[in-house]
Amino acid sequence: MAGRNHLYIPGPTNVPNEVLNAMHVPMEDHRSPIFPKLLTPLLEDLKKVFNTTTGQAFIFPATGTAGWEVAFTNVLNPGDKVLVYRFGQFAHLWAEMGKRLGFDVEIHQEDWGKGIPLDKLEARLKEDTNHEIKAVLATHNETSTGVTSDIAGVRKALDAANHPAFLFVDGVSSVGSIEFRMDDWGVDAIISGSQKGFMLPAGGAFLGFSAKALKAVETSTYPRCFLDLKDQITTNATGYTPYTPNLPILYGLRKSLDLMFAEGLDNIYARHARLGEGVRRAVAAWGLTTCAQEGFHSNTVTAVVVPADKDAREVISTAFNRYNISLGGGLSEVMGKVFRIGHMGDMNDVSMLGAIAGTEMAMLDCGFDIKAGSGVGAAIEYYRATAK
Repeated sequence: MAGRNHLYIPGPTNVPNEVLNAMHVPMEDHRSPIFPKLLTPLLEDLKKVFNTTTGQAFIFPATGTAGWEVAFTNVLNPGDKVLVYRFGQFAHLWAEMGKRLGFDVEIHQEDWGKGIPLDKLEARLKEDTNHEIKAVLATHNETSTGVTSDIAGVRKALDAANHPAFLFVDGVSSVGSIEFRMDDWGVDAIISGSQKGFMLPAGGAFLGFSAKALKAVETSTYPRCFLDLKDQITTNATGYTPYTPNLPILYGLRKSLDLMFAEGLDNIYARHARLGEGVRRAVAAWGLTTCAQEGFHSNTVTAVVVPADKDAREVISTAFNRYNISLGGGLSEVMGKVFRIGHMGDMNDVSMLGAIAGTEMAMLDCGFDIKAGSGVGAAIEYYRATAK
């Protein structure tokens, strides 16, 4: 098929040409005297993206999933109780990891389409008068359902309950795209990944830990080796890594951060909000609904609910095979019930209009009762009215 594949999944996202070019480098000595000139500024600049001056950033040649494990095994102790609200596939997987690693995972089920229920969280924390809960696991942006939770509200719930639990946040599909404030929100561990808002291939876990969390690392008894923060802390202090780094990811991250800072983080957040709203208006024009309920809509991904007599997998297959467009599939409980449109990273108005047009064609081919051009038209009017 002529032309490139159009990637509209919620990660991996499109990699800008400037970043691809920056990653195309010969291998070099990562123990050389000049390597710290690459690594040290990266760690400092990640702190700017996390919005922390008191925390410390780390880079692992791994994925966001490994980042979950880093937080678990470095800050907590075997058998510690953690609290998680399960409202999507990635909240579910984080909870399952906790079980497999031997933690006491307290899971509260929520509707897939909602986020963290702040009132319930505060009430549960107030009940825990013995402070048995050692950490709250909060998925900031649940890509399986297109839901964003209020992390500032989670911190308020912890403070209202006067509870000392650590706050761990999965920001894999939010950091770099949706506003995130580590210090202001009292986040103890932020987990992000290279392949989403950072516009890189998978293979980099970018993490931030608070001073409180780093103090706990010193006394944690959980066995660890490759994912040990102590080794990172020791070697990062001299500008190096404890093992061979992923050099192309590091050079790509340098260029990606340069692009992000040139645009400005606040401008990036505003751009994603516009892109997301345009997609949501298209969905409404089609007469369909989003999986995310009101107040929880994500600005990086929209999960579109198909009618009961349709299968979202047919839409995804048709879009790919006929129009060379990749849409995200429904996961677990919403498999076949939703398809997902990613609007994250290197995207603009015209990018999203292409996604909406291709999705419309695929739905029409699958017999959806929608009017050709309805979603595109709604998005065009919104993007034109809000363009600067």
